[in-house]
Amino acid sequence: MGIMKIDGRKVEFTDEKNVLSVIRNAGINIPTLCYHSEVSTFGACRLCTVEDDKGRTFASCSEEPRDGMVIYTNSGKVKKYRKLIVELLLAAHCRDCTTCVRSGECTLQELARRLGVTDVRFKNTREERPIDDSSPSIIRDPNKCILCGDCVRACEELQGIGALGFTFRGTDAVVMPAFNKRIADTFCVNCGQCRVFCPTGAISIRSNIDEVWDALADPDVRVVAQVAPAVRVAVGEAFGVEKGRSVMGKIVNGLHRMGFDEVYDTTFAADMTVMEESAEFLERIEKGGPLPLLTSCCPAWVKYVTDQRKEFIPNVSTCRSPQGMMSAAVKEYYRDPQKAAGKKTIMVSIMPCTAKKMEAKRSNSFTKGEQDTDIVITTTELIRMIKNFGLDFSALMPESSDIPFGFGSGGGVLFGVTGGVTEAVLRRLIPEHDKTALDEIAESGVRGDDAVKELTIPYKGMDVKICVVNGLANAARIMDKVKAGEAEYHLIEVMACRRGCIMGGGQPTHAGPRTKAARAHGIYNADNVAIIKKPDENPLLNSLYETLMKGKEHELLHNEFY
Repeated sequence: MGIMKIDGRKVEFTDEKNVLSVIRNAGINIPTLCYHSEVSTFGACRLCTVEDDKGRTFASCSEEPRDGMVIYTNSGKVKKYRKLIVELLLAAHCRDCTTCVRSGECTLQELARRLGVTDVRFKNTREERPIDDSSPSIIRDPNKCILCGDCVRACEELQGIGALGFTFRGTDAVVMPAFNKRIADTFCVNCGQCRVFCPTGAISIRSNIDEVWDALADPDVRVVAQVAPAVRVAVGEAFGVEKGRSVMGKIVNGLHRMGFDEVYDTTFAADMTVMEESAEFLERIEKGGPLPLLTSCCPAWVKYVTDQRKEFIPNVSTCRSPQGMMSAAVKEYYRDPQKAAGKKTIMVSIMPCTAKKMEAKRSNSFTKGEQDTDIVITTTELIRMIKNFGLDFSALMPESSDIPFGFGSGGGVLFGVTGGVTEAVLRRLIPEHDKTALDEIAESGVRGDDAVKELTIPYKGMDVKICVVNGLANAARIMDKVKAGEAEYHLIEVMACRRGCIMGGGQPTHAGPRTKAARAHGIYNADNVAIIKKPDENPLLNSLYETLMKGKEHELLHNEFY
């Protein structure tokens, strides 16, 4: 333990990795642009600069705390320095702020207001570069890039992809894919984590909002929405609702008010996924492989395997993701002319994930030559639609989802967090239905946001070895061990985004540790209050298996990746 003096106050510190953390723990939120605790320290923006008692200035993010340090966080010199930095950043930045997708949510814009930058004295001499809109999930606008390196480090360190990097030097420096390729021509998995870490509008979600409005305005179209589990614990943040609280009922009401004909809960399809994946898992165990079975719910993970780990393609579950299963089942339901009533059905998927936009366009996401999921919008886009429509979201009364695809189990809700798929599968495999058995699963080590969780579950005389991973870079390390024979598992669950879908690339940004924890807590709370806990207890699902999907399970609920 040591003691620092910060702005005249003595502050104790223990194992903080830098002076910045000590300062923030002391209740002083000095500004940063390039600092994120989950990636390496870059020290590029210099906004966290502080001054010591000798007049020396330094970036607090890259300085280790030492006993006896005397720090001034807001001296006159430091204030002028920070203001000049922001002014220089704005000078080399596209200034169409009012039409920028990040307007009102831009960290650079927020800092300019906070630091009192009301005028930019310098001319923008940077060359204007073309916008890269090749990806189905994200849009890159290099003219809004401030060279903070956040996207580069997130893509390389958290995801292990390295689709983005720095090119050239000095004032000519640019962030782009190698050899100036389009992002769609790289190994980008569409996870959107670059967009989550980007503090400006340089990387944004590819919006499909206008397509949804057009569909809603067409009287000859039936517009059906499905809402993923993680969406319900993030939307409320934008409307003053307590962080992490499930607002699924309000979302359903809002979507109905906007003109959606039917609103279904993707937890229903998650139940289908558990039923199909559990059966596939047991079949592979009985036949001896190929094992480990790799989950297929996360499209970014699946793309990573099919692009860069082709030797593991046979291990990927043939199950479609819950999005794919729901859309295929709904489209099949409305193929009945009586149910269709002369209208074309448009399936709109509301997801926490930018990669779902890519998944919807994959050829193996089509049934009978028809694209099952017509439009994918993210949580962030849904929030914009609600605001655009003028709904007072916080005042909306909750409504239940529609039948027959609107009722899911608690296990289906758990798909929103890392470990949730595994926990739901384990619930399906055990014959018991009592609380004690479910609590034992929850306490087996499957929960929590650790990067890698390993557990062994006894099942019918054998020890089932399971690995739960979040973050693609972590998954890559696990697959290296499996390939080298250093690790052996029967089931590996992978979610590309750290902590799972609650922190997906389409979720609202500016989520600190408390928000992340609140979202996970909200998912577990939604499971706690669910009427049924296990997918095989879902009466609507069991009924559809006996009617609509009978004999069509493989066609509607499975696909091939090779």
